[in-house]
Amino acid sequence: MAATEAAMNETVRPVPAQPPAWTIYRHRLPVRIMHWINVVCLFVMIGSGLNIFNAHPALYWGKQSTFNTPALVLSRVQNKDGSLRGVTWIGTHQFDTTGVLGVSAGSDGKPTGRGFPSWATLPGPRNLALARQWHFTFAWIFAINGSLYLLWTFLSKHFSRDLAPTGSDWRGIGRSIIEHMKFKHPHGEEATRYNILQKLAYLAVILAFGPGIVLMGLAMSPHMDTVLGWLVDLVGGRQSARTIHFIIAFGFIAFIAIHLFEVLITGVWNNIRSMITGNYDVPGGKEKSHEG
Repeated sequence: MAATEAAMNETVRPVPAQPPAWTIYRHRLPVRIMHWINVVCLFVMIGSGLNIFNAHPALYWGKQSTFNTPALVLSRVQNKDGSLRGVTWIGTHQFDTTGVLGVSAGSDGKPTGRGFPSWATLPGPRNLALARQWHFTFAWIFAINGSLYLLWTFLSKHFSRDLAPTGSDWRGIGRSIIEHMKFKHPHGEEATRYNILQKLAYLAVILAFGPGIVLMGLAMSPHMDTVLGWLVDLVGGRQSARTIHFIIAFGFIAFIAIHLFEVLITGVWNNIRSMITGNYDVPGGKEKSHEG
């Protein structure tokens, strides 16, 4: 009885409520439009680029295709029993990549010799001419869109306001790395701005990957010798430009993979909606307008 009375007289401590989510205007209309143009362009260029690469799945360094000393080769080898085995050479190192690189399943399900698998190529596994048309068309759209984005970024002060790292950003880079490794993400006011790792990733794509892959693509064309001959000489030759172009393309693929992973673990619908309508729900904090 005494225990019951004590329980009735005990002060009930309310569970503190979680701060409500609040909405900010995260991405302006020009950013959203140019973002989705890039999504389409990169999807088509990567798929068609791998298709073009399959026509000669090897990379070299220098001015000529030195077949005896390639930097990378995706090849096939026939075993004693007649089966095919995919082999990837990186310099003098050999790797068995059957099923993915060198040899993969064809349309009939049987192993077929090709550099990259057919599911990764556009517009089809054996259509080099159309792949080149797709690649060059969307490359020009990508280049024009990127140039307009750079112009808008500086004129709107989006670069100085949102992308340029501050002294505080650099001092907190160690903490940001640790938090990302632990999959901890900012909330409240801190979530309304890019962290240092985001800024560095975006700057690398905007200022290095984008211009670099376009310039290396142009440097591969003999028609551009009179304009970009100096650039071809600077990188060591047309085959070197092709190799750098390929490396940057996979830099884009790595960036996209990390970007999609972050979208998944921080809220798919919230992130996609912010890139469609501009509105983003931030958990906690007090209301404040913000444009990105």
